[in-house]
Amino acid sequence: MKPILKWAGGKRKLLPEIEKIIRRNNLENITLYEPFVGGGALFLDLELPNVCINDLNKELINVYEQIKNNPEELIALLQKHSKKHCHDYYYKVRNADRLSSFTKMSDVQKAARTIYLNRVCYNGLYRVNSKGQFNVPLGRYLNPEIVFAEKILELSKYLNEQNIRITNLDFEEAVQNAKQGDIVYFDPPYDYEKDGFTSYTSNGFSQDDLIRLKNVCDMLTSRGCFVVVSNNDTKFVNKLFGDKKYKIMHVDSRWTIGRDGNSRTMKREVIIYGK
Repeated sequence: MKPILKWAGGKRKLLPEIEKIIRRNNLENITLYEPFVGGGALFLDLELPNVCINDLNKELINVYEQIKNNPEELIALLQKHSKKHCHDYYYKVRNADRLSSFTKMSDVQKAARTIYLNRVCYNGLYRVNSKGQFNVPLGRYLNPEIVFAEKILELSKYLNEQNIRITNLDFEEAVQNAKQGDIVYFDPPYDYEKDGFTSYTSNGFSQDDLIRLKNVCDMLTSRGCFVVVSNNDTKFVNKLFGDKKYKIMHVDSRWTIGRDGNSRTMKREVIIYGK
């Protein structure tokens, strides 16, 4: 399966290398944990029967929950958004979280709003301000694809027929039940040598959070879990995971946040793994 949501920092280009690393393990009777699930490219591609997906972004997690529980109503709402889509309508929908009436919207209405904004905003970027309000401008798409009925129904079937747990927790809490043999893939907001994008939630993600993540990785590997982490190839990240228990793979990839594909530049990322 393929992601329904666009997601800044999505793993489409790193996915083959990450999967090669993961498939070195016995995948029978294990649980895959994704504490920063984002668009979910990895778990959707692997389609394992036991998965725990998590994200601190409650609007994102609500999308997965509504795809699982209310796919038909979600599709109907997306069809309405698609018919009404225009410049003014986009900003009316975007500004809904600035109104007191936002709390009265149903969860499936909020999920449809999130998907609609994601499909038509600037490059599918998810960004919020300090108040947690979505603030990405409208993208320049001539014919944006908004309704994904077949994909939504396919994903809903998978989420219901397999043992897929969906949570909205801090990453440390999300992996507390991981046991020996389980695989944990961390794809946190990336570290930058200079200022970078971390505004997926109103709290952002700092180097102190990365240090805490490293401590969680150490705890999981001591428990016998196989841990994989992706991030930017920065001095801080390399030093943080520089002890012998982890291997670091350096990968060239193309920067994914930008409207003009010709202007995107190459960058270095790392895939860190250990057990």
